[in-house]
Amino acid sequence: MTKRLDPLDQKLLRLLRLNGRRPNSELAAEVGLSASACLRRIRLLEDQGVIRGYTAIVDSGGPGEGVIAIVRLTLEKQTEEYLRRFESAVREHPEIEECFLMTGDADYVLRVSSPSTAAYEAIHTDILSRLPGVARIHSSFAMRNVLLTRHTDRSRLAKT
Repeated sequence: MTKRLDPLDQKLLRLLRLNGRRPNSELAAEVGLSASACLRRIRLLEDQGVIRGYTAIVDSGGPGEGVIAIVRLTLEKQTEEYLRRFESAVREHPEIEECFLMTGDADYVLRVSSPSTAAYEAIHTDILSRLPGVARIHSSFAMRNVLLTRHTDRSRLAKT
C-alpha cells in the first residue's frame, strides 16, 4: 500500500475485513459518512490497490475435504533475479493459494491446497521442486483450521 491511510480509511478496512459483504449503508453509518462518500472512499481504495479484491472464507467441512500444506521454501540465492523468477513462477499455479516473502530461516512460506496427501506429493514433485531457484522444501500439513478470519475481536473494533 503506497497511500497513507487516514483513520476513516483504516476503520473502513477493518470493517471490510470482518465482513466484505456488509452493505455500504451500514459501513457509512459505522464510520460516520454519507453512503455516497463512503462508496467513493472504498472505490478510491480499490483504484489505488489498497483493496486488491474480495473473497469468501470457506470452512473446509472436515474429513475428505482435502489438505492444506504450509510449505517453507529456501532459494539457492536471494538475488533480485532469483526472487523475481520464483515469484513469477508461483503465480502460475492455482494450487499455491498464498505466498509470503519472509525473514528468518525460510525465504518463502506458501499455503498449498490439494485434495489428498497423495495429490500433494504430485504437487511437491511436479510443481514445488521445479520452481526456479528452490534449494530446500519443508512441508507441514494443517490438521484443522482454528481461525477463519484475521479480525475476530469485535470489541477492539468498536473502540476505534
